[in-house]
Amino acid sequence: MSFPQATAHILLETECVLFRPEEPFRLTSGRYSPVYIDTRRVISYPRARAALMDMAVDLLARDVGYEAFDVIAGGETAGIPFAAWIAERLSLPMVYVRKQAKAVGRLRQIEGVIDQGGRALLVEDLCTDGKSKLAFIDALRDAGGRIEQCFVVFNYGIFQDGLDTLRDRGVRLHWLATWDDIVTEAQRCGFFDDGTIEQVRKYLAAPEAWSDAEGAKRGDPPG
Repeated sequence: MSFPQATAHILLETECVLFRPEEPFRLTSGRYSPVYIDTRRVISYPRARAALMDMAVDLLARDVGYEAFDVIAGGETAGIPFAAWIAERLSLPMVYVRKQAKAVGRLRQIEGVIDQGGRALLVEDLCTDGKSKLAFIDALRDAGGRIEQCFVVFNYGIFQDGLDTLRDRGVRLHWLATWDDIVTEAQRCGFFDDGTIEQVRKYLAAPEAWSDAEGAKRGDPPG
């Protein structure tokens, strides 16, 4: 299996993927979606998470190089376990980054040690529109780190502004699978019925329009 197909199968098998066209989810961005992915579930499946992290390291070695990083940075909170497993495999130091600095104690936003000019890989569980990554990127750079690469297990792959947002900050995004991979594997293996698959494909083809229509049905204000 390719990385995307194997990742999609693992996420489906561990029930990280939810398809709910009749009762859509509300995303952090405010958009409605008939699909949701809970990558945090995979931390409870040792063999599945090991397979994912092995693929992650192979992907990064292929796309960036074995000696491309000095430190692995996990984003609070979902990115922390994945960062720890990748750091262990690469025999590299790890830090974790909060969304905001603590209001007590040492008032730190980053825990751990990052050297001046250290090349950091930011690790998160998933990416939708990329905006949640910006606070982590800024914090790492303010601490003297050099951050040009970000890895996520799952990239929605339907919001181009997500890639543009990170690219504008000089950061390249790497991922194992997208929604297109999930739907293809779900249909191939019969994880969901054809009617559900059809509804999800309609959403993936035009997510903004689908969300707007759902919002209109609920009486949400335009925009």
